[in-house]
Amino acid sequence: MIFFSHQFAVFTGLFFIAYWAVPIPLARRLLLLLASVTFQVHFSGPAGVLPIIVLAVGTYFVALSRNRLLCALWITVCALALIFYKYTHFLFQGIIGVAFPDLAKSGEEALAGILPTLPPLGVSFFVFEFVHYLMEIRRGHRPIRSPLTFALFTSFWPSLVAGPIKRYRQFSVSLSHGARNVSSDDVIAGMVRLAIGICKKFLGDVLTSWIQSQQASFDVLPLSVRWGIVVAIAFRILLDFSGYSDMAIGFARMMGIRLPENFNWPYIAHSITDFWRRWHISLSTWIRDYIYIPLGGSRHGLMRKSLNGFIAMALCGLWHGAAWNFALWGVYHGVGLAIAGALPLPRLLSEKPPLVFSSFRPAALAATWLAWRGFSWAATMLFVMIGWLLFFYPVDQAFHMTLRLFSH
Repeated sequence: MIFFSHQFAVFTGLFFIAYWAVPIPLARRLLLLLASVTFQVHFSGPAGVLPIIVLAVGTYFVALSRNRLLCALWITVCALALIFYKYTHFLFQGIIGVAFPDLAKSGEEALAGILPTLPPLGVSFFVFEFVHYLMEIRRGHRPIRSPLTFALFTSFWPSLVAGPIKRYRQFSVSLSHGARNVSSDDVIAGMVRLAIGICKKFLGDVLTSWIQSQQASFDVLPLSVRWGIVVAIAFRILLDFSGYSDMAIGFARMMGIRLPENFNWPYIAHSITDFWRRWHISLSTWIRDYIYIPLGGSRHGLMRKSLNGFIAMALCGLWHGAAWNFALWGVYHGVGLAIAGALPLPRLLSEKPPLVFSSFRPAALAATWLAWRGFSWAATMLFVMIGWLLFFYPVDQAFHMTLRLFSH
């Protein structure tokens, strides 16, 4: 809840007063960098900032070299840093500790002096943006030569907490525009978006309180109330994630900077594939571009396509948190996408009425099409909302609650 602390309110108030008062582009950039560094140090501490600085400096100079091998090696370093800071405890406690408890205990004790209790603030976003940047350089795009521009791409404070994940070419252009000119339209649009984000977070907190008040008696509640809790969890997660994104996009827009959209009405999706085109868009497109497609995408037949999607979604799940429930949530969606890819549903669910209904009269065709779309939407939402139980609860509790949804 960093965005709702008193310190943050003072920080943002002073920052925007200064940013709008200074019309010089270079001064605005320097002020933004100072604010970003202050934000990171305050909320993460020196121990959390140092590894990010090391990764950022290495990424900057490796990209300038434009050496494909060095880029690949530094991508590996960034990935290993993410594993070390975010997943070491999970590896020792959840994987190694199951078969070799003594080895896991010794390993954790050996790393106790250098491994922080919590990972550096935003380390997942840092690493994904560095990997994206280096992958684009390997593909032949030009690197950022200005140390100031790269530092701002690295540390831009609105997106540090919960994204969206930035693409460096789009951000560089938008940063240049914002430093030169912030219009009243930008400020008003940003404030409106910020207000929407705050309202979403408030409603999400209300839903959280209600869910917690009902949780202890879940097994004895009427079946309709149990399903109501599942729906509340789905909207709580959406409001929380999209609320943070709206706030980040709003803050950036108030500086004249455009961040990518992250959510596009995901609960109107009519297929699992459509859901992932609408949900956490900056993450799902990152997973597609830098994991799924490099693995081979859909180029090598159905089995390989399904396996690639399965791996990509499992990693997507783990990205959200170092715990088995997140990993299984990713696997769950990987299985759903694999099944959807193996069925002819994508063709039947196109925007135009499918050919199989072409012999119907217009009225019958419309009714049949609407019924089919309604069924596909309901099936997709059932799949997604049951999956949120895995995301929201430990594995055993999620399975127990799922069973209780289908029994009196």
